[in-house]
Amino acid sequence: QVQLVESGGGLVQAGGSLRLPCAASGRTFNSYYMGWFRQAPGKEREFVATISWSGGDSFYADSVKGRFTISRDNAKNTVYLQMNSLKPGDTAVYYCAATHNTLLRLTTPSGYPYWGQGTQVTVSS
Repeated sequence: QVQLVESGGGLVQAGGSLRLPCAASGRTFNSYYMGWFRQAPGKEREFVATISWSGGDSFYADSVKGRFTISRDNAKNTVYLQMNSLKPGDTAVYYCAATHNTLLRLTTPSGYPYWGQGTQVTVSS
């Protein structure tokens, strides 16, 4: 089992950047594929990005492709989401998640058994 803690959220102007770290507990972090999801008020939780064990492969939602970058540091048990060129539509609570499933394009929340508590990102216009 893994425990996840996100941080780095906050208020940023449109066009700005934020970097969200997600720290994982345990010694088997590199056995998990990791994902980032987000949930805006009144909307369902939606997929943002995933990354493989080694960090060599990643996959993005069309809405963030070219603006967001997912990465991981297995030595630090941390996965990151670098968000650039932020838009008001990116406003949401951002969650990191972990799974033993090795399907890189696993975009459904139900495929991830482990979740962090979320961090709020607000983008002002």
